[in-house]
Amino acid sequence: MANESVVASFDAMSLFRPPIVRSATAALDRSLFSKTIPVSAARVASPKLISKTRTLLQKTQELLALERLINVRPDPDTSLAAKGGKCLLLKPEVKAEEDSSTWSSDLQAAVKAEEVGVVPYELTLDYKYWTYHDVMTSLLPEDALGEVPVGFAIVGHVAHLNLRDEYLPYRKVIAEVLVDKNPGIKTVINKTDDVGTHSEFRTFGYEVLAGPDDMNVEVSEADCDFKFDYSKVYWNTRLQTEHKRLVDMFQPGEVVCDVMAGIGPFAVPAGKKGVFVWANDLNPESYEAMKWAIAKNKVTPFVHPFNEDGHTFIPHAADNLISLSQTNQNTITLPSKTRRSRTLSRAPSPPPTTLTIPPTIAHFVMNLPAIAIDFLGSFNGLYHSHEKLFEPHTDVKLPVIHVHCFSTKSEDNVREGKEICERISKSLDFMVRPEDEEVGIHEVRDVAPKKRMFCASFRLPREVAFRERRPVPTITTDAGRH
Repeated sequence: MANESVVASFDAMSLFRPPIVRSATAALDRSLFSKTIPVSAARVASPKLISKTRTLLQKTQELLALERLINVRPDPDTSLAAKGGKCLLLKPEVKAEEDSSTWSSDLQAAVKAEEVGVVPYELTLDYKYWTYHDVMTSLLPEDALGEVPVGFAIVGHVAHLNLRDEYLPYRKVIAEVLVDKNPGIKTVINKTDDVGTHSEFRTFGYEVLAGPDDMNVEVSEADCDFKFDYSKVYWNTRLQTEHKRLVDMFQPGEVVCDVMAGIGPFAVPAGKKGVFVWANDLNPESYEAMKWAIAKNKVTPFVHPFNEDGHTFIPHAADNLISLSQTNQNTITLPSKTRRSRTLSRAPSPPPTTLTIPPTIAHFVMNLPAIAIDFLGSFNGLYHSHEKLFEPHTDVKLPVIHVHCFSTKSEDNVREGKEICERISKSLDFMVRPEDEEVGIHEVRDVAPKKRMFCASFRLPREVAFRERRPVPTITTDAGRH
């Protein structure tokens, strides 16, 4: 009997599934999603009894509890509703007055005490009630329901889809429903080619599926504001965790060199915590957006933007910091904040704070996973003739390099770690192994069924840092452009 009750309850709840409105074209007619469901309601004798009745019905599990559904409603009798009458919706298996056998003993007692009455109620659910997944499941043809497309990135007011081929015929209606069900989304686009195919600056071709072709967006990450043209710069919302992971490693007062900084998702949050950042991107649009973010987030004293090729920027940044130290230009002064007393007079201000910029770099970040490893050759001879700046002459260690890259996928990433280190070794002209001290291969995210993004972190070997410098690699159109 218990199993029969569960089955009956499940069948009753199936009433709340959206209507099936499939058509060959999957056109969206919102009016077809309206559905009226006959249920019962507990009419309360007084609004003061709503809380007590709700508690009772929750205890007896007779209250209709569905996501997004308000179960306290105006009384179905309009004359009572006009006087403030309320009722609570009941599950379908709880029938109206003519069938009290479906009521719990507690509900029967409440009815006998004339605190509530059980009455019929016509519950209407329309298009606004159903979720995106509900609508798409009802709308798309059955042969397209293997996996309703739900994955998309939101960048400001733009939803960025990457639809599989089988969903392309329905891309317009998918976009239309996304806009309906996500108030913050105004524009929906679908990527038409891979990142980097459309532009050397990691941008991509796209088709506007819904809303205006407005790609000027504003986003917030790590308590920092960014503003940019999404069609002209690289931004990936899914890298937020990776941005935070690395920024958390950086210590106030250190220098970080961000070789492929984009619009500054590593650099600006790091600057906010008092890290000095030399941040570079060759894309002029990214460079301008990064300058805006630096000013907006008030990190100008800490974050220095550059618009150079990554191959030349690596040694340039190291040389620049040493030069600043040698010429006594490696300090910044931060004005004190004026303190006001409770009276009209101002309390004495503390003196300004003077900070010294170290002559050496603690971390390099290289987030251009398709080709970042190819830039490692630029570290050869990075600190040639400057050995005395580092251990054992001082307590300063050589910088840690965080280079992002792509590889294959496996359960333990052992094969991938070896393959990544082989590529690093070839570019550095020095052997780096996964088992070496201070070498780590961090799994960032899956980007395709057989492709995974990693971040390889390792300390710059002395043999590489102090050897004679070698010519900067020849720049091509698809490398060194950040």
